[in-house]
Amino acid sequence: MDDFKHYTVMLNEAVEALNCEDGKLYVDCTLGGGGHSELILKKISPSGRLIAFDIDQEAINHARERLKNYPNLTILKSSYTNIKSELKKLGIEKITGGVILDLGASYHQLTKRERGFSFSKEAPLDMRFDMESDFSAYDVVNTYPEQELVRIFSEYGEERFSKRIAKQIVETRRTASIRTTKELADIIISATPRIKSNIHPATRVFQAIRIEVNQELKNVKIVLNDILDLLDIDGIISVISFHSLEDRIVKQFFKYESSKCRCNEIICKCPPPRIELVNKKPITASVKEILENPPSRSAKLRIAKKIF
Repeated sequence: MDDFKHYTVMLNEAVEALNCEDGKLYVDCTLGGGGHSELILKKISPSGRLIAFDIDQEAINHARERLKNYPNLTILKSSYTNIKSELKKLGIEKITGGVILDLGASYHQLTKRERGFSFSKEAPLDMRFDMESDFSAYDVVNTYPEQELVRIFSEYGEERFSKRIAKQIVETRRTASIRTTKELADIIISATPRIKSNIHPATRVFQAIRIEVNQELKNVKIVLNDILDLLDIDGIISVISFHSLEDRIVKQFFKYESSKCRCNEIICKCPPPRIELVNKKPITASVKEILENPPSRSAKLRIAKKIF
């Protein structure tokens, strides 16, 4: 556990947004290294309660040790998409305080060689957040039809050379399976023209495969709806996203749920909006934080309050 590294992005901003109160119930949908959870627990102890979700056992082991002195914490090894069923098992009907959702993969996941997230380290093609899952990056790369590869590279990676890369992957795997991150990265490099860019040619494709393996965008849509159903009036939802695809989902969801009219009829019959936006524009990391942790430059924090 000593080698577990995780920088908690926008720690104070995301937790302060929750208006934490002793005695209320809070949920951390993405426990990770436990940074957000620890600050929440400090603010709501002794009689508040925190439920934290994660599917990465390494992260859970680290956070459980870090937070062992907080008896008002319950850690669940479960996807946040199961938030309704898991809280029901605990006899919880409403989240009275708030919910935090940090959608980024952890530094530990992205940089630990054997997890297979990085094209800069030779490793088996993996990219699973949940190491007990049967489905990995290997399956995407070696079994998906060419057109499906084109779709995910285009949609999830916004990769302009999706067709060329997908074609090269399919041609290569006819001879032998593509097994490692380096093999895949080399294929991507060979399939793309050399252009001046600060971004490695494999960056967008690796992002797309990671999103597909872990169903990240689909899961965000599911959990946002479930959270609003569970939040009590005046409860807060605090969401940190790290790339434009995630942020777009959160932005559009918040916009829709905070709109007075969603039907565009002459006589509106829409129910009242369920939330109000706490910040109309996303909050970004401070200059100091970006200097300490450069990946935080892409983070965007959106906050909303349940009103109906």
